[in-house]
Order: sequence, then C-alpha cells, then structure tokens
Amino acid sequence: MNKFKKTIVIIPARGGSQRLPKKNIRYLAKKPLIEYSIAYALFNMDIVDEVYVSTDNEKIKNISLQLGVKVIDRPEHLSGDNEPTVTALKHVLQSLNHKIENVILLQPTNPLRPKDLLKDCFQAFENGNYDSAMTVSRNHQKFGIIEDGKFVPYNYEFGQRSQDLEPLYFENGLLYITKSSLILEEKIMGDKNLPFIVDHPFANIDIDTKEDLLMAEFYLSKYLND
Repeated sequence: MNKFKKTIVIIPARGGSQRLPKKNIRYLAKKPLIEYSIAYALFNMDIVDEVYVSTDNEKIKNISLQLGVKVIDRPEHLSGDNEPTVTALKHVLQSLNHKIENVILLQPTNPLRPKDLLKDCFQAFENGNYDSAMTVSRNHQKFGIIEDGKFVPYNYEFGQRSQDLEPLYFENGLLYITKSSLILEEKIMGDKNLPFIVDHPFANIDIDTKEDLLMAEFYLSKYLND
C-alpha cells in the first residue's frame, strides 16, 4: 500500500522569463532566488511531508536536488510564458503515485516571507475547514482611471484622507494552500477560500525586474530575522 502523503509544497520554476531572463536563478544576497523558497519549505517540515520543484531547466533542477528536495521535470508544452501555474501543479500531482490532500504553492519570485507565516496560515486554513487559502495585504493607495483625458478617482473622493479609504486588499503571492482535488480540476482558489491578511513589508516584494532584486536585498538586510 502506498503511504498517504497529506501536505506537499510545490515550487514552480521555469527556466524562461520575458522581463527578467533566468530570474529564478538570479542571485539575491549571494543565493539563487529559488533557494529562498526551498529553504522556507524545508524550515516548515513539521507541516510539510515533501517538497517538489517543477522545472524545465537543468540548472534549477541541479540546485534543487543539491538542496535535498525532489524535482518533477516539466514538459515543454507546460513551460510557456502564457501557461497558467495551475497546470504545472496538476502535472506534479499526476506524476506522483500516492495521494495528496493539501498543496502549498510557493513562488520563487516571492523569496522573502515572515518566519511564522506558513504555520499561522496553515493553522487557520485547517481550523476553518477551508478548501483554499491565499495571502493578501491591505492597499493604502488612491486609485483612479483615465476617462476622456481626465483622472477619475476609483476608490476615493478628491480630498479624502488615505486613512479613511474603504479597505481594499491585493493578492501578494507569498503563499497559497489548496486542496489537491481542486488543482486536479485546474483551480487554485475554491468557493470556501481564506484570505489570510499579511501586514509585513515582505508582501511588497515580487521579483520581476532588476530593481525588484535591489529592493529585496534592502528588505532582506533590514528584516532578516522577521
């Protein structure tokens, strides 16, 4: 009988990237970007049964294996720029010969996460009997649209103070938790979804440009123990 595996981490890491080539192995403070998400997963092995990296890139594969996690070779047809993340997650699940209950998605482009984030989010996910969870953060900006060459406020009125704005939240990408049954249906978010609020500067880091890397280095040095 195959051993039942309850919770796994999947880190999807393609070799290609349009805006910042090879960004998943770009160096952040002398470590390749993907190493941060792998290290975070390994730090939480009291929650996680196994850690998998899904990649089409040999360098990413070698780094992952050296760090002691498992690698699922992603086929070319699931590695394009327009391919959704969920198909890579589904491919991993279909490649395994044991049952999975929960999948934790860690994106390499969000390398910095508060130390206790996964523990706290996973506990809330299980206690509330949710079928998915996502991390979100409060937005404090005043947004608007351009109509006929004029700026039209969207979430506020001219003269309104920022602290009086109606609370809006953004999907920060730090982590996701999903029932494997949803992923097999090519869904990451379920009907009973937990929006787990994160109030931390790390929520603003999403690596897509060289400037993002510089900001991440600053935040890493400032909030190293958070």
